[in-house]
This record gives sequence, structure tokens and C-alpha cells, in this order.
Amino acid sequence: METCLELALEGERLCKAGDYRAGVSFFDAALQVGTEDLQILSAIYSQLGNAYFHLQDYSKALEFHRHDLTLTRAIGDQLGEAKASGNLGNTLKVLGRFDEAVLCCQRHLDISKALHDKVGQARALYNLGNVYHAKGRSLCWSGADSGDFPEEAMTALQTAVQFYEANLLMVKEVGDRAAQGRTYGNLGNTHYMLGNFRNAVVAHEQRLLIAKEFGDKAAERRACCNLGNAYIFLGEFEVAAEHYKRMLQLARQLRERAVEAQACYSLGNACTLLQDYEKAIDYHLKHLVIARDLNDRVGEGRACWSLGNAYTALGNHDQGLHFAQKHLEISKETGDRSGELTARMNVSDLQVVLGLSNNSSNSVLPENQDAEHSGHGTRPGIGRRRSMENMELMKLSPEKTNAKSSLTKSTSRLSFLSRFRARMHRNSTTSVKVLLATSANQDLEDDGQKPSKGVSPDMLGDEGFFDLLRRFQSNRMDDQRCAIQDRKGQSSTPCSPSMTSPSALKKSHSVSVCSPHDHFLDMVASSQSRRLNDQRASTDHLPGLRLTQQSYQSGLSHLMACGDSKEPPEDFFDALIKCQGARLDDQRCTEPTPAPKGPTVPDEDFFSLILRAQAKRMDEQRVTFSCTTGRPSSN
Repeated sequence: METCLELALEGERLCKAGDYRAGVSFFDAALQVGTEDLQILSAIYSQLGNAYFHLQDYSKALEFHRHDLTLTRAIGDQLGEAKASGNLGNTLKVLGRFDEAVLCCQRHLDISKALHDKVGQARALYNLGNVYHAKGRSLCWSGADSGDFPEEAMTALQTAVQFYEANLLMVKEVGDRAAQGRTYGNLGNTHYMLGNFRNAVVAHEQRLLIAKEFGDKAAERRACCNLGNAYIFLGEFEVAAEHYKRMLQLARQLRERAVEAQACYSLGNACTLLQDYEKAIDYHLKHLVIARDLNDRVGEGRACWSLGNAYTALGNHDQGLHFAQKHLEISKETGDRSGELTARMNVSDLQVVLGLSNNSSNSVLPENQDAEHSGHGTRPGIGRRRSMENMELMKLSPEKTNAKSSLTKSTSRLSFLSRFRARMHRNSTTSVKVLLATSANQDLEDDGQKPSKGVSPDMLGDEGFFDLLRRFQSNRMDDQRCAIQDRKGQSSTPCSPSMTSPSALKKSHSVSVCSPHDHFLDMVASSQSRRLNDQRASTDHLPGLRLTQQSYQSGLSHLMACGDSKEPPEDFFDALIKCQGARLDDQRCTEPTPAPKGPTVPDEDFFSLILRAQAKRMDEQRVTFSCTTGRPSSN
């Protein structure tokens, strides 16, 4: 039989080879065998957490990283605690729990500083930058421009820049070129989101240089893509096209079909900006072919949109109309409301140019278009205006009158039910008064006298019905009550919360020493004590741990020694309160649903890049009016 250590080593070997599922199976087998060595168990927890993280099972990763953190604290392993805190912070970041992730990463940084561990400090700074970068991205609305994000998002991104720059100083000091490349890439992306495009270009140029040093084709391809996007915002379209061409070459070398389609899409739009429509059509057709091969309907719709614009720019309106109609069809299929509105307007304009009759389905916006959708495209509210002009007053037909009467009957039934519920929720005193009043009214009716003034016969009938229903329901409640009886022979022993025997249930209450009230209190005390026991801490929740008497005593003595140490500083409690306060954010409304995306469309939609870049150029050409006081003097 293999030992726990042998199984753990085999699992570690499989994880290093990339077979995480097989590695997890070996680690689970090691936990089934169990071990008394807390160091080995901590290593298994850490490896299992990392394996589940790579398998994207973040809840299991969080569970085992927490086990690792608990164990390393118990045995006083500060280096292990630092690593466990860092792993826990990365997992919490992926789960969107950024405030808790910051606390864990900060703990990692503090311990590394105390141990004078420069490598650990660099990793902690990098993780903190990643957490704040992810937080900034999560706070940014999908439709916002770079540099125009909410203040909280901008603050988070600026904090990420500070941590990345501190990390760069540290990794340069230790001479880790690979870590420098990763940091330069993330720093460039953060500057890009902040709208600092020149700084983004500088960072991505360094990332590209280091990727070439290591021969990392994938990193080089990512750097070229990021550089192309940044140069688009800077208005240098030719430089951007060159980087996109290099991106296309690398994607073909790496045999990444989806990335190849993204490069063709970006190149086609760059050629459109350069007014080279022939090349633009060529690249967009290549994108369309790959999107169809990969069954990417969203990417196919984007390709048709771009092709329609390019053919229209060349004056080929027939082909432009064909692709615009195809874009409209795909947008309806994928639920892309913004794309559907744009396609409708393009189809309508091209039909006017070609002199074709406009169909109601393809021309303007439908009359029942919601107000929230009209804001996504041009010409909002056209259909609604026409429907309002044709609006007439409606008269109720006999069928609608009958429907109205049935609605009134339903309303009366609902009113009756509401009165019934209100009376069922009254207190006991009010119920007694109602019962007495009902009895008096029934005596009057039996004697042939009229009821008192102010009480209608309908109300008297309702009161009798409610009284009958209340008594019937109370009998049902009594049937469900438990009878508290005492055990036989309790005259010499105190009351116990244990179960009573059937023979004791037949005895009279006068035989027992304690009253039912005391017996009930004992039952409550026993129940509460069991609940307290359920909340006590134990080592049973650590899987794979086998404690002997010696290891138990050593662990207990360490915990007692840790208990004599000073309490955490006030800053820790302030951070904890802030973290708990962030739970209110879980109740906030979610951001609008983003438009559907496909694997062949870049994350940064090229049309949004163009619109943002052109919008900034338009703003520079606007004229500002200066207000002058008083009337101008006449010559």
C-alpha cells in the first residue's frame, strides 16, 4: 500500500505535466490514507487548491487554500502562511471578492517583508496590482470610454499602477526578466484603460522586447494586438495595421484559428480607416470564412456588418444591401439589440438609394419598440411617434363589459380573502371580542329582533363564518401539539430531557415530581447546549489529518503560546469592518447585460475603438462660445 507522501509526490508530478484531473485523484487518495505530518498535509492542501484553480473549480480551490492557511497558522509556519494567503487572495479575486482578496495579499506582503523575502514581496505586489486591476475592470460599464470610467474604478486602476511599478522595481532588483515582461504587459493594459495611451505603448513595447528574448510567441502576439489597439486611439492607423499584420502571422504560426480571425477583423477595419476598401473586403471575407467554420454567429454578424460598410463605400450598393440584411438576420438570432437597430437603419438607407420599396420588417424601427432600445441606435422614437399620431379613444364592447363585470366579481373575492387574512392576524383579545359580538347577534336573530344600528346583516354573516373557521382551525392546531408527559418513577430523580416511554405516557401528571413547565425548560436547555456544541472548533474538518497524542499536545501548546501574543492591531479590525461593509455591494443592481461576443471577435470591439477615436477628434474641432455681458455697441 502506498503511503500518503508517495501519492502526494505522484500527484505533484502529474500537475506539473498539466494533467490536473489525474493529479487531483492522487491527492484525494493521499488524503484518504492520511498523515500525521502537518507539513506534508499543508503541501497537499496547497497543491490541491492550485489544481482546482487551474480546473476553474474555484469553490474547491478556496476550500483547500483555507485549510492550508488554517494549518500553517496552527504550526507557526510563517512562510507557508504567506504563500497560502497569496493563493487565497488570487482565488478570491477570481470570485470577485476584491476587498477580501486585498486583505489576504496584504498579509502576504507583510509576512514577506518581516522575513526579508524579496521574491515573496514581488509576488505579493504583483498580486495586489492584479486585484486592483480586476476590481477596476469590474466597476467599468461596458459602454464607457477608456479614461471615462467611474471615480471608484479610476482610483482602483491608479492603485494598480502603483503596485505594478513597485513590483517592477523589485523584480529588476532580483533580475527576473520573465516577471518583468508579465508586469509590463499588465501595466500597459492598465494605462490603456486609464486613457494614457502613450504610456501604454511604452509598456507594451517593453513587453514585446522581453517576449522576443524568450521566444514566447503567444506573449509576442498579445503585445502586438495591444500595441495595435493603442495606436488606433492615437490616430496612427498605419502603425496599428503593421502590428495587426504581425499578430496575424503569429496566430497562423501558432495555429490559433480564432485569434487569426480576430487579426483579420482588426486588419480589415484598420484598412477601412485608411480608406483601402479593397484590402478591407479581403480581410473581412477571411474573417467570415473562419467564423462560419467555428460556428461563431456573433463573429459572422460582425463580418457582415463590416463587409456591408466596405461595399457601400465602394459604391456597390447591391452587395452592401445583401450583407446588411444578413447582419440584420444574425442580430435577431443572437439577440444583439444594438446590432439589430443599426442593421435596420443600414437596410433602410440602402433600399432608398436603390429605389426599392421598404418592407415594414426591414425599414424603420417597429412601432412597439421599447424606449430603452431606442437609445442604442440612431433615429430613436420614430415608430412610437407614428403610433401616437394614429391613436384613438377606445369604447368598451359588450364582450369587454362582461369581462369588466367578471373582473369586479374577482375583485370582490380578493377583498373577501383580504378581510379573512386580516382577521386571522388579529390578537387574541380582539378575537374574543369578535366572538362575543357574534354570539349576541345570533341571539338577537333567534328572538326575531333586528340587529343593532351600524352593523349590517352581511357583516353578521361574515362574523359567524370567521368564528366557525377560527374554531375549526384551532382544533386542527391542537391535534398537532405535542403532549409533554413525565417518565415513570421520577419521584426520586430530577427531570430529564430524554424521551418518555409509552408506559409513562399513560400515567397522570400528579405522579411526577417536576411540573411540565420545568420539563419544558430542561428540553430547551438541552437543545441550546447541542447547538453550542455544533459550533465548537474541532480538527475533524481538516481532511487527511491523523492526530496522535504527541502531535495533539504539541499543537495545543503552540496555540496556547500564540494566544499569549498581542492582539491584532487596530488597522486589522478597520480593514475587517471595511471588508464586511462591502457585503452591501452584493445587493446593488447589476450592470447592463453586455452584447453577445464570439471567439472570432476581439474583446475590444473595433467599432467601439473607431467611434471613440473619431469622437475625440470631433470634440477637438468644436467651437466654444464665450458669454459677454451687456449688449454690443453699434457703430
